[in-house]
Amino acid sequence: METAAGGSSEPSGGGGEGSSSQPPEGGSSGGGTSSPAPPSRYESQKRRDWNTFLQYLKNHKPPLSLSRCSGAHVIEFLKYLDQFGKTKVHVTGCPYFGHPNPPAPCACPLKQAWGSLDALIGRLRAAYEENGGRPESNPFAARAVRIYLREVREAQAKARGIPYEKKKRKRPPPPPPSTAPTESDPGGSSATGGGASGSGEGGSGSGGGGGDSGGVGPPTTTAT
Repeated sequence: METAAGGSSEPSGGGGEGSSSQPPEGGSSGGGTSSPAPPSRYESQKRRDWNTFLQYLKNHKPPLSLSRCSGAHVIEFLKYLDQFGKTKVHVTGCPYFGHPNPPAPCACPLKQAWGSLDALIGRLRAAYEENGGRPESNPFAARAVRIYLREVREAQAKARGIPYEKKKRKRPPPPPPSTAPTESDPGGSSATGGGASGSGEGGSGSGGGGGDSGGVGPPTTTAT
């Protein structure tokens, strides 16, 4: 998603190069001189998104404080970001409305894709609480925001002709049955073995029946 840079500098990864060349007094090679690991891509993006939202509140007319921010203001922010979007969303009167691959360009507006907005709200919801906000007053978790995102998803699915299908969750395969042989005396090994083979055949037969009854589909999850 396209957002303005937050203006905060990335932590330097080479902080240990400017240290003194003298070895530590203890003579230990692991004296804590290694620089901290740089933030992950998710953390960096979350910080930029948070700074962008704070700048939006500052430029709002009238200016808004974070404590007065509500779900309605969050929705205004999402609509504001549409001007920087790159996803073609056909209007109802467009001849390509509902066509996933239009054969020619059209004058329909570019907007933020639903998936980008959904991911953005997730990052801002986490950043709000990480910066001292209370979960019960988190404007990014407001019901109005969830309803707006659902409406955007449904509208873009119809306009673009690309339904947001639910992805099937893959179930891990069941563990194989234990086939470890039991210890027995040499004299009764053949009889025991025969019994084991007999029970093994019976087990395979019952296993086949279980396979026929296991045709229920896996649960589904919502695509992002």
